[in-house]
This record gives sequence, structure tokens and C-alpha cells, in this order.
Amino acid sequence: MRFCSLGSGSSGNAWLIESGRTRVLIDCGIGPDRLTARLLRAGTDPAGIDAILVTHEHDDHVGGASAFARRHSIPVHATYGTLQGAGTALAGVACLRELEPSGRVAIGDIEVLPVAVPHDAREPVQYVLGDGSVSLGVITDLGSITPHVVACFSGLDALVLEANHDEDMLRQGPYPKFLKERVGGRYGHLSNAVAAQLLGAVAGDGLQHVVAAHLSLKNNTADLARTAFSGALGCAPDWISVATEEGLDWREVSAGGA
Repeated sequence: MRFCSLGSGSSGNAWLIESGRTRVLIDCGIGPDRLTARLLRAGTDPAGIDAILVTHEHDDHVGGASAFARRHSIPVHATYGTLQGAGTALAGVACLRELEPSGRVAIGDIEVLPVAVPHDAREPVQYVLGDGSVSLGVITDLGSITPHVVACFSGLDALVLEANHDEDMLRQGPYPKFLKERVGGRYGHLSNAVAAQLLGAVAGDGLQHVVAAHLSLKNNTADLARTAFSGALGCAPDWISVATEEGLDWREVSAGGA
């Protein structure tokens, strides 16, 4: 299995996961032309995407899904609440498939587990993906840690984890009070410190990749996110990858960590 980011942050999110002959996108918050260019940059034919898995209905995660799915006749998978909350963002998609949180579904060579998370959306989920040999967790939007999240994302081979903000930068930054409270609230986004707590709780000996994702441009830095995550794992900061607005190159996840 391998994965890459085609964009991460408030300007648009999309993750590409490939195993065997199957390729899926997690989220599609990037316009179809820009997404196509980034897929081609990653060596992937846009027409070869087998499914789009949507985490929730916010525009930076679903804004490009309808146009891209219609262009290439791609099924879109999401929870009932997300499908209802997305409204016109998924208008015209020929194949909409409802996901049940905690209900596993097979898409080609990839098994998908949607995991319910606390976030300010209708029925948000994040995803664990496996191919029978290795597993990858993608957690980009949640406001707090729950026992269910810890249980579902423990012991994986690779993890993409939100590190949205530094708490001091958010407190002292330019956001209005209501937005600071939303971002920092239990249904908002994870700070570096809380994300590091989650990382420490779920990391196992077989963890091959950790990627800090969904960093705020105004309330965080890559160095702060790396420092928090490396402190949780006891590793060098440069072992932690950071996904930017422009994305992140392919990361290979191998059976046995080879």
C-alpha cells in the first residue's frame, strides 16, 4: 500500500491511497482541474480512481467532489448525515453510496473502516484502510480524543494525523473570539499538544510513517508540529512528515516494515 497527499489544509484536502489495482481518494476539497494536475504529478490517471470517500460536508473536504466524480463517473461514499449535509456539493453525482460508521466495506483491494469522530459536522467520520497486510489511518478533522478513536486507530502501520494549531498561537492570533472557541473546542480541531497525546496513545512498534496534516497557516508551523509529534514518539523531528497545501509525495507502507 502507498499513499500521498494532493493538498492538506483549509484551502482543500485530498488523500490518494493505492493498493494493488485499487485507488481511492479520501476527500475531494480541491477543484477538478487542480486535482487532475496533482494526480498526474503523482503519476495517477484521474480516470483510474475507484472511489471517493468523504469524511464530512465542509467545503475544504467535499467542494470538488461533484465535479470530479461526474467527470470520471466515480462513486462517492459518505455517511447519511454527510450526504444530507453536503447538499448541492454532491449534486449530480450518479452513484452515491451510504456508509455506516464502524461498518467495514470493501472497495477493490482495500477494506475501509469509517470511524465516528467529534467534529462540528452532521455525521463526520475518519478512515482506517487496510489491504490484508498493512493498515493506514487518516484522521484530519476532530476536536477531541475519544476511547473509540483510540481503539480504532491503535497499532497501525502508518498514520496521518491532524495537527491543526499551536494553542498559544491560536490564543494570541488574529481569529475572532468565536472562531478561536470553535477551532479550540471539543468539536473543532486538534492542537499539536492534544494530537501528540493521541499519537502516543495509538502508536505501536510497527509504525512506519507519521504525517502531520491540516496545519493552520496562521496558527501553527511545521516545526512546532514536528516537535510535538517527535516528543510523543521519542524520535527525531525530521522523521515526522508534514503535509502542506501543495501535498506530500508518496509514502510506501510495507508488510513487516520492510
